Amino acid sequence: MGKVIAIANQKGGVGKTTTAINLGASLAANDLRVLVIDADPQGNSTTGLGIAKRPGMPTLYDALLGDASLDSIICETSFPGLDLAPADKNLVGANIELVDIERREFRLAGRLAPIRPKYHYILIDCPPALDLLTLNALVAADSVLIPIQCEFFALEGISELMDTIDRVREAFDHPLQIEGILLTMYDDRTNLTRQVAQDLREFFGDEVFKTVIPRSIRLAEAPSFGQPILVYDVRSRGAESYIRLAKEILENDQTYRESASRPR
Repeated sequence: MGKVIAIANQKGGVGKTTTAINLGASLAANDLRVLVIDADPQGNSTTGLGIAKRPGMPTLYDALLGDASLDSIICETSFPGLDLAPADKNLVGANIELVDIERREFRLAGRLAPIRPKYHYILIDCPPALDLLTLNALVAADSVLIPIQCEFFALEGISELMDTIDRVREAFDHPLQIEGILLTMYDDRTNLTRQVAQDLREFFGDEVFKTVIPRSIRLAEAPSFGQPILVYDVRSRGAESYIRLAKEILENDQTYRESASRPR
């Protein structure tokens, strides 16, 4: 049964899509089957993985609000082991159209259930809003990965997201875990970056990943070529950091499985 990780933060520009694409590729590079679900109407994970948006192409909108199964909309990417459930601008209407649907928060979870056994990891790239699409992702997910840019307002929005996660746990009796808080666009030459990182580690402790994602021109360039950084420039610091992040997640999961299997 594949592990579902929602990549969420209602702030834009913190590295959600970059993380979905490059963590997905780094996990797939470990001979794992990985699916990225593009749940953002901007569709940046779709173009960033080299999938052209064609008129009439079935997308996540058709799976959530039409008759299409999630399996039927999935595309293979050029990266071995990495698949994509694409999105386009039609997904903008989903927040309005979902409102009157029964069990609207469980729509994505229901569509995901039949395909979870096909994948080791399923990553959901959430929109930059705490809306019905993000709520669907949180209800469908086992855990949440929260990218945070190392800037002055980094802590401002995270409390609202944590409140939403708590409400999801309580309202839907859903044991949603924190996969980790990921420091992105990290520039250790600046005092501000170091101070924000220190504040986050003091406040959230072990929930902050050891791996940090550096500020990187190569990382920023890669999506315009429709490639993960592992293809665009495997020797770059950005590629190395996402490889380390994938390793950290795999090691954490292994530790969790071992502790869960021990007799109590």
